[in-house]
Amino acid sequence: MSRVLLATRNREKLAELQRMLGHSVQVLGLADVAVFEVGPETGATFEENAIAKAVRAARATGEIALADDSGLAVDALNGMPGVLSARWSGRHGDDTANNALLLAQIADVPADRRGAAFVCALALAVPGAPATVVRGEWRGRIRLDPAGTNGFGYDPLFVPAESDVPGGDGRSSAQLASQEKDALSHRGRAIRLILPEVRRSLVGQE
Repeated sequence: MSRVLLATRNREKLAELQRMLGHSVQVLGLADVAVFEVGPETGATFEENAIAKAVRAARATGEIALADDSGLAVDALNGMPGVLSARWSGRHGDDTANNALLLAQIADVPADRRGAAFVCALALAVPGAPATVVRGEWRGRIRLDPAGTNGFGYDPLFVPAESDVPGGDGRSSAQLASQEKDALSHRGRAIRLILPEVRRSLVGQE
């Protein structure tokens, strides 16, 4: 069976990619390969971080590697938290603290100025070849309070644009079913953009 390494330990991201690639491709995570130095995310852009992670993973493991860097860009905060999204509160991966800080920072921002976008840069690295990177964006707005449990990060605060959700029912990303989210999300859009390159790369494994 063909396989691809997604350079993450985030189970939600692994499951999302596996759903979109189907059962003919095995998706590996960092827990499935020999330990290597992942390195810090020091890039100024999502694309820089994604490429660095994918190239590092491919070189260390010899696997076809995908890596993403994603986050939330809030209009009223001039695009922040951006690449700092996962550690916005000062504690990496503390979703509750990150969400609370974001809400406090835009507490006085009116509803019509609470626009935001989830952004995902997704890079593909094949050993011995230049890396490829794509970008997916998902527009929406920030709620006044969190809602929903089917997600992680800022999902409970993010309401997709009405044009994306039939009826514009106001559900947060964390209230969408997995299939709905795959069809709409920034990561889903990035995966669909890069899938042709992934499949071409996987041919060499067969």
